[in-house]
Formats: sequence, structure tokens, C-alpha cells
Amino acid sequence: MTEKVGVLGKKPLRRTGVERVVNAPLPTVYGKFQAVGYLDHDRGDEQVALVYGDLGRDRVLTRLHSECLTGDAFGSQHCECGDQLAAALRAVVAEGAGVVVYLRGHEGRGIGLLAKLRAMALQAEGLDTVEANLALGLPVDARDYAVAAGMLQDLGVRSVRLMSNNPRKREALVRHGVHVAEQVPLLIPPCESNITYLRTKRERLDHHLPHLDAVAHLS
Repeated sequence: MTEKVGVLGKKPLRRTGVERVVNAPLPTVYGKFQAVGYLDHDRGDEQVALVYGDLGRDRVLTRLHSECLTGDAFGSQHCECGDQLAAALRAVVAEGAGVVVYLRGHEGRGIGLLAKLRAMALQAEGLDTVEANLALGLPVDARDYAVAAGMLQDLGVRSVRLMSNNPRKREALVRHGVHVAEQVPLLIPPCESNITYLRTKRERLDHHLPHLDAVAHLS
């Protein structure tokens, strides 16, 4: 068993199923990040943390971003995921330090890409995002954040300022030993294509989205 290391470039750490495999520089349109690649031995997923600057140990500005191919890569307006990812990356650069943990295997709140597309088809017929998952016999939210906590702990992070509107992410990190010093809203202006989806997230999934009150005119 290797000794715990929280500094980039040191020997990879193997801990409870999470192994740091590689560090690589990643210049982006937002700034120059360090891509830290991990293997989740429990689930078989390959994961990445995008690290900017010197993280320190406490109150690290952090985003746990669930993989969303349609939003992140294709610019889908069905959700706000792509805009949230871009906003989080800009925020950590503006802060001077921070980390975006990109969580693969979280597509469609953990049900997978094809199931998510089936759920989207049902939403087009009038179901909301919760009803669509249930109609397919799938959980409303199957995501697990243990690997995210393990990655943060490997990076030496003890407490975070968590960029999220979802209280379940905060609860999950705390449950897995990462202190959440503050929850930072990550509010994206809604559009006609995603307002129903966002209202459902607020009303049925307890997401904190106070800005929706100002856009009652959207259908």
C-alpha cells in the first residue's frame, strides 16, 4: 500500500478502489489545467480531475460535474449541463485555484446514455424527468459520489466550497469524509427548452434554483 500523497506529480495512490494513474498538462480555452486521471477499480470507470493552480487543503473551490454527452459535447438546451461545466471552469480560473471533478458513468443521473435518450423521448411526450425515469423502471437518481470524494482526498483536499445547486452532492461528500465549508450556487439563465426540466429539478429533486422565479413568462 502506498503512502497517501496529495501533491501532483508524486507517486500514484491506491486507496479503496481509486487509483491515480497519470497527471498531464491540459491547456484549454479557459486556462492551463492539470488533468489528473484516475481508475475506479470498483466500477471500472476512468475518471478525471481538472486541477487549476495550487489547491491547498481547505475551502477549495470545487465542482463535481456529472458526465452529460448531450450537454457537454453537443450544447443541448434540454439541460444546463454544458453551460454549468463552462461556468465552473471559468470560476476556478478566476479564483486562481480549484478543481473540476468530471464524473463518468453519471450520464442521465446514472442511468446511461441510451436510457437517458429514452427518458428524453418520454419527456417530449409530456412526462417530467422524474416520471420518465420511473416509467422506464429506472431510479430517479443512481449517482454515487464515493469516487469523487476519494479523488479529492487523494489531491489533499479536506474541505471544499462546492459549486452546486444540488443538496445531495453536499450530503454525499460529507458522508464520505469531505467537509463542505460552503455551497456556491451555479445558476444558469434558463431558456424555453429547459425551463420545465429545471422547474422539475427544483420542485421534485430539491435543487436550489431561486432564479427561476424571475422567468415565469417561459412556458
